[in-house]
Formats: sequence, C-alpha cells, structure tokens
Amino acid sequence: MTAPTSRRPVFDLISEAAARFTPSERRVAEAVMQDPKIVAFGTVAQLAECSGSSGPTVLRFAAKLGFDGFVELQASVQEEIADQLRPATQRIRERPLSDVLGRALAADIDNVRTTLGEIDPADFRTAVDLLADRRRRIFVVASEVSGGAGRLLAGQLDLLRDGVHEITGTPVKVSRDLVRIEPEDVVVVVDVRRYERWVLETTARAADTGATLVALTDGRLSPLAERATLTFVIAARGVGPFDSTVGAMSLVHALIAAVAARVRRSATGRLDAVEESWRHGTDLVEQ
Repeated sequence: MTAPTSRRPVFDLISEAAARFTPSERRVAEAVMQDPKIVAFGTVAQLAECSGSSGPTVLRFAAKLGFDGFVELQASVQEEIADQLRPATQRIRERPLSDVLGRALAADIDNVRTTLGEIDPADFRTAVDLLADRRRRIFVVASEVSGGAGRLLAGQLDLLRDGVHEITGTPVKVSRDLVRIEPEDVVVVVDVRRYERWVLETTARAADTGATLVALTDGRLSPLAERATLTFVIAARGVGPFDSTVGAMSLVHALIAAVAARVRRSATGRLDAVEESWRHGTDLVEQ
C-alpha cells in the first residue's frame, strides 16, 4: 500500500482533481468538504448514502485523489483535516502550543508557498489584465475574517487607478453598491469556509449582473467558485484557534505588484499627487 500523495491536505487534493470528477464523484467531494467527519469516522456505505452516490463511486473518488482505497482516504482526513476544521471555540481550549513562533513560521511559509506555488500563470495574467483595465470598474467583497486582504486589495488598487470600490457596510449600502455593477465590471470576492451568508448572497447577485467574478477562496468546490471566471485557492492553515490570512495577503501582494507594473505610467502621476497631498497635510500638522 502506497502512502497518500505527499500527505497533502485532502481539501487541496480535491481542489486539484475537481475538473476530473464525474457528477456523482463531485457529490462525494461536496459531502466531504461540507462535513469531513462523514469520511473520518464513517464507512464507504455511509459516505455513499450521504452523497447520494454508490460505494464504487466513493472508491473511484478516493483513487482520483491518489489514495489506494477508502482506508487511506479516511486516515488522511483524520490526521490532516479534522483538526483544521474545528471551530475556534474548540481550538482555544487546547493546551498552549510549544514553540509557537517556530510552528507559526512553518505554517505560514507553507501557506504562502502553497497559495502562490499552485497558481496557474495564465490565470494570474488574466486576473492582472482585468484589474489593470481602467475601462472596467473593480468591486471587492470580503468577509469579516478575510476583510484584511480585501481592504488591502481595494485600498492599494485605488492608489493605482480609478473606479475601485469596496462593497461593505449595512445591507442598504451593500444593495446600493450592487445595483451599480454592470456586465463589464469585475467583482473580486474573498472568503474561506464557514462562509458568511451575506458574502454568498452578494456574490450570487453580482454574478447575476454578468460581471466577471474572481474568487479568492479555499477550494475549487467552494460555493464562491461555482460561478467564478477565475478561482485562486488560498491556503489558510493556522496554528492557533483561527485560520491564517497570510496566504491571502501574499496573493494580494502579488496581484498589486503585477498591476502596478502594468499601469506604471498612469499610476506614477496618481501616486505623486497622493504623496504631495500627504506631505501638505503633514506640514499643516507640524505648523
């Protein structure tokens, strides 16, 4: 019996194999993503029943992920997935970690490496083309958990070009922003599992306008990826009670750097004006 593929997280393997799933295998994948305990502590028959598939389908699903059988898939989920999906209310009750700095360093280096290393260069170029196209307005939607990456993307894009908007605030304000979206616009959504309902609803309404949807999320079977033109998978493994946002931030940094290089000529004057305004404000404070 061979070991699972590099002992990589099952969610990552599912994301990579998503395009090769049959409809019935996709139902199995969705069941595993939604509730890993089904595979971690259940049987082939239970997973088949839960996903509306069959035992042979479950076994084919495991094989497409690189496992020799259901037992290997089950062991990998138990070791790599169950712990990661526990809510913060459970994680905070654990004994304190030893060498927190070392474990955080290792986890976040892996988050950055996984997030950036698995990006399709063609998809990245397409995303940069969209974000740099000043004929298109950019709307950024991010959950509370992923809000740091969303605000960073919106704020720095706004320094480089016009027409950048962050959709946030009260339901009335969100609705007002949504009606402004047109088919030629780009909507970037950032969120990971335990997805916030308002983000899912806002994303669906934005997709209904015909705008181009770019998803930064934790898997290709994420509900945010269903209608996205481009999906970038974020690794978010944390060492404490909360998920890490470092992978998402690294992707945003890469996108901003590439957009800045693309719009350098037009952005130079814009940044000079911002810098001059900042200096003028500083001078007034010092007087």
